[in-house]
Amino acid sequence: MKQRIFTLPFIFLSLLGSLPLLAQDDLVLLSGRVDDSETHQPIPGAGVLIKNTVAGTITNESGEFTLRTKVKFPFTLVFQVIGYAPRELTVERPGDKIAISLNTQAILGKEVVVTASRIEEDILKSPVAIEKLNLRVLKESPAPSFYDALENVKGVQMTTSSLTFKVPNTRGFNIPNNFRFMQLVDGVDMQAATLGVPLGNAIGPTELDIESIEITPGAASALYGMNAINGLANLQTKSAFQYQGVSLYQKTGVNHVDGIDRNPSLLTESAVRIAKAFGNKFAFKLNFSYLQGTDWLANTQTDQNPQNKTSANPRFPGLSGASNPAADLWNRYGDDGSSRSAIAIQYKGKTETFNVSRTGYYERDLVNPAVRNVKLDGGLFYKINDKVELSYGYRYGLMDGIFQRGNKIQLKNVTVQNHKLELHGTDFTLRGYTLIENTGNSYNLNPLAYNLDLNNGSNPVWAGKFQKELQTQVDAGADLATAMTLARSVADQGRVQPGTAAFNDLKNTIIGINNWDIAVNTLGATTTGGAALWQRSNTYHADAQLNLRRYITFADVLVGADYRRYEVIPDGNNFVDFSKPLEQRTTPGGKNQIYTKYGAFVSVTKTFLSDKLKTSASLRVDNNPEFSPKMNPRLALVYTAAEKHNIRFTYQNGFRYPSLFEALSYVNNAGVRRVGGLARVNEGLGYLENSYTLASINNFVSVVNADVAGGLSRSDAALKNRAQLAVAGLPAEQPEHINSLEIGYKSVLAKNKLAVDADAYYNSYRNFLGQVDVAVPTNGNVGSDAAVLDMLTRTKQVRYRVYTNARQVYYSYGASVGVTYNFYQKYVLSGNFNYNNLISNDNPDVFVTGFNTPKYVTNISFGNREIARNLGFNVVWRWQDSFFWQSPLADGVIPAYQTVDAQVTYRAPQPKLTFKLGGSNILNNRYVQYAAGPTIGGLYYLAITWDVTRF
Repeated sequence: MKQRIFTLPFIFLSLLGSLPLLAQDDLVLLSGRVDDSETHQPIPGAGVLIKNTVAGTITNESGEFTLRTKVKFPFTLVFQVIGYAPRELTVERPGDKIAISLNTQAILGKEVVVTASRIEEDILKSPVAIEKLNLRVLKESPAPSFYDALENVKGVQMTTSSLTFKVPNTRGFNIPNNFRFMQLVDGVDMQAATLGVPLGNAIGPTELDIESIEITPGAASALYGMNAINGLANLQTKSAFQYQGVSLYQKTGVNHVDGIDRNPSLLTESAVRIAKAFGNKFAFKLNFSYLQGTDWLANTQTDQNPQNKTSANPRFPGLSGASNPAADLWNRYGDDGSSRSAIAIQYKGKTETFNVSRTGYYERDLVNPAVRNVKLDGGLFYKINDKVELSYGYRYGLMDGIFQRGNKIQLKNVTVQNHKLELHGTDFTLRGYTLIENTGNSYNLNPLAYNLDLNNGSNPVWAGKFQKELQTQVDAGADLATAMTLARSVADQGRVQPGTAAFNDLKNTIIGINNWDIAVNTLGATTTGGAALWQRSNTYHADAQLNLRRYITFADVLVGADYRRYEVIPDGNNFVDFSKPLEQRTTPGGKNQIYTKYGAFVSVTKTFLSDKLKTSASLRVDNNPEFSPKMNPRLALVYTAAEKHNIRFTYQNGFRYPSLFEALSYVNNAGVRRVGGLARVNEGLGYLENSYTLASINNFVSVVNADVAGGLSRSDAALKNRAQLAVAGLPAEQPEHINSLEIGYKSVLAKNKLAVDADAYYNSYRNFLGQVDVAVPTNGNVGSDAAVLDMLTRTKQVRYRVYTNARQVYYSYGASVGVTYNFYQKYVLSGNFNYNNLISNDNPDVFVTGFNTPKYVTNISFGNREIARNLGFNVVWRWQDSFFWQSPLADGVIPAYQTVDAQVTYRAPQPKLTFKLGGSNILNNRYVQYAAGPTIGGLYYLAITWDVTRF
């Protein structure tokens, strides 16, 4: 594979010979000036582009520009800069004097977007819902970073796992590692392959280099391929030709101001950007940023295994709340079902069996509160001619933080590198890139806590001590709750305590071992089980896009294709070589595991009725050798009534291939092996065809315990209640599938002072992917007496958590509306309201598909970018209602919350300094966004940007 990568540049360069070069006329020098139509002051930094080419420049401090070109006359110049309406000017001949004035533009009525159709188009006539944050909006947002500004976008739900790790979602079925939402940075997919999560904010643009963000809610896989079924964010960086000079950025902030979770802590972020163009032919840019701070803390102790559940002790209501011996708390690890023991004692003349969990350790004692994020990127850009540009880009990101999928992960020294080579013309793009992922010194909190507890004895040994003391206390007359507490304290004697040297030494040993499935069996033995998360992968991607407007005139036709290859390096723990015998799979090394996908699309757009009706149709075909080929169609109609009212209707479907972890994982965690759902992973294990669901086993054991208390033998009670056991019968996993209908309306009214944007959708999900816990009997097949009896004893079961498809179809629907009103001078009031809902499904499924989305969310903002000369402000209020969160790690109600963000910005013309004083959640209204997630408080900051010079 290395040979392929090394030859990639030569493949691109060889294409140059076949490109039609322009006529080699002499260079023509153009010059001119751009100013403000009201004040007649020069506008520095305005982009000056030759339409339908890659040629362009920007104005200097005096609003002046020069541009050399070989384009034949006449041609059109496009002038654009944030805060002003773009203008076009036709240049007829050399020597024309160019002087142009731009009008200020308060709202985004004339935005051009590319994400919705992969070509430039008016945002008002986009065939699907789309939102755009341009550079001015990003600068004026009160959010502490440009990425945080996504939280206030119509239809977007942001999930914060860490200061350094945030993931957006749209239209439901949210998870913290949202691989259903694609994030592109300059055309590169930012998903970390083995982690299975997009890292757009962790390794993406810096604060100084971001130019715009376009967000498409809902399915986008008809044009962008698999995985973009919940939405797409397209982050664009600044051109090295148009944004030249040296800029510095420094942000200093403080969080944890109330001292509840951690002491008040500083957050700092420093960045530098350098860009230079030479004769409008060659340019380069360099970016670097470094962020460090103290992370938010997840410390909510909601019990997700309350006493009324069959997996607890429902026949004993006195064992509830703090007295629940089977409690499984949100932010405590090592206390879940994997560490739960059935402990039988004589109680009130009967044999009673109690479910009791190990004590576990709290998240606050297992994580590192200090986080950092390093970003480094650079690019070289060469204009072969006025219509073709060749570029090379390199991007490097390093991050710490917290990450949640089936378990909580402490990310430490995670690195992702990206090399990209791109040939871009006015009608085509050829792109190739590679992503290199390394999880560094990361570790999993659950096996860490589990192995810390195992150091004080195996589960049977610990349970034996607990049982002996529990019987002693009950015989002495203690009430059951008191007896449980005393029994736990005796069983925990010798357990390492947080804050001690012994705890730290043992923790460091465990997180340095990349093998989670070795456990101690004797009291006092040193555990050799580990918690390290060592994952490495390489992703290779190539894509091409061609606009056929030179060859087809009756419609706009766009074609494209892409290929992607994942190579996972087996670590013997999370990912293994499946060609090895079963007994050797968990040894490191072996053949890299390959996972590929490729596809092609065609899109046709045509207007009718004097351009009032815009029709768009596209068809994409994708294939992955693990599955059958999938087709993704999209049909859209946009009708413009009375020149201002744009009504659209869109139908599309989409597919999502299982991520690498969903497809190929093979990790054993606390005696439960997390496995991918592909048929090749199941070979020799039998979890698909020969297993019972864990939910039914819990019900089965509860009923058996009741019958044993009534006098039946345990085996007789088991065979009597065998109908309680549900055979899993899992099929090999298939891609997720969505069908989506969307209607929308966009308009700019009241002399371009009022913008209205509304949309509604209806989705149906099939083959929804999730996890189900099952147990494979060690004796016989499911249905046999031997298999039924195996379900009574944990050691006679092999347990798996399997990625598989839901059996039912799920329907969701929603709507959103956004309004922006420039009601007086430069005062702008805007807001949006969002509604999302899931239609209840009466048929039980093999696992719970968490919608994980509040029904109602609203944002209101009020601001003026120039309330006085060079002084502006913005305030945003956000509210969302409560909802129920469901996931493999934690379930529970997320309370409603509201926040207020605010900022004041002052721009000093000389030197070119910008001061931004602001805060997010300035009232410090503490809240959580998802079950087991961190508690988020106020963050207050001062950011200074200095545009040093243009050299």
